[in-house]
Amino acid sequence: MTTASSAPGPGPGADPPGGGQPGPARRRSVRHTFAASTLVLEGLAVFFATLVVFALRMAPAGVVWAVGGSLALVLVLLAGMLSRPGGYLAGSVAQVVVLAGGLVLFAAPIDDAAFVAGVTLVVGLVFVGLWVGAMRLGGRIDRERAEWDAAQLDG
Repeated sequence: MTTASSAPGPGPGADPPGGGQPGPARRRSVRHTFAASTLVLEGLAVFFATLVVFALRMAPAGVVWAVGGSLALVLVLLAGMLSRPGGYLAGSVAQVVVLAGGLVLFAAPIDDAAFVAGVTLVVGLVFVGLWVGAMRLGGRIDRERAEWDAAQLDG
């Protein structure tokens, strides 16, 4: 009885298919990583804001969960769709929707509505800043990495 099984295919030291040298490992886009992280964290923040709005009864429970829960879910799903065409545009549109949701809270008929709406807008603006940073800084890092990789191949 043997304990090791023979797996089909090349072993650990085998040449890559085609007989050539292995190319550089494909790097994940920093822009993609930053943007996806921002959207997931923003989805969590929207979910927790939804819990606050629900607990304060700022709107009917069905409306709160339909809007807040849907928005939180959409933000998390958008994080997975960034690699598809229009993914970054959809993420940018979601930023506008989150800010609009914070503005709508000002109209809630409770005493603390302005405070809750103000805090929600501040958190929304922080995430908009993170989104813009992900787009600009992540894109710049990706471009500089590509330039560095090209210089390494030439030299």
